[in-house]
Amino acid sequence: MQHHNTDFEVRSLDTICINESQQQHPWWYNLKYMMVGMVFGIVFVKAEVISWFRIQEMFRLQSFHMYGVIGSAVIVGMLSVWLIKRFNIKTIHGEKVEFHPKKFNKGQIFGGLIFGFGWALTGACPGPLFAQIGTGAFVVIVILISAIAGTWTYGYLREKLPH
Repeated sequence: MQHHNTDFEVRSLDTICINESQQQHPWWYNLKYMMVGMVFGIVFVKAEVISWFRIQEMFRLQSFHMYGVIGSAVIVGMLSVWLIKRFNIKTIHGEKVEFHPKKFNKGQIFGGLIFGFGWALTGACPGPLFAQIGTGAFVVIVILISAIAGTWTYGYLREKLPH
């Protein structure tokens, strides 16, 4: 009996958009995402989520502000997933939303630590990067390019790394 390595097939679920819409829309349908992103950025700025000083306060355990914001987001996310499952809520285009269980692996701990160290050092995480740049902190472009390079490097080396 020949043994096939199915690790790639199992892990490929981590990288694909399982709920990807099968419908085709004109390009301008994507403008709604830009609008939501702009509102999201304004909320980040007003809530001081993009503030390097607020982020440093969080990592130094000097303020509850960021923990409150993150905790609120977790609660809203949990409530949203519960509502979607409970009432079988569909996408705005009427398609079913599916949730798939994810297996835990030690790479998530290492990835989380690397992410946290980067966040603490730079005062930026992927979501607020664009809002920071939008407020005129153009030095953050270096962090954005570094994040893209790190993501590309991981993608390139993924098959060679232990998971």
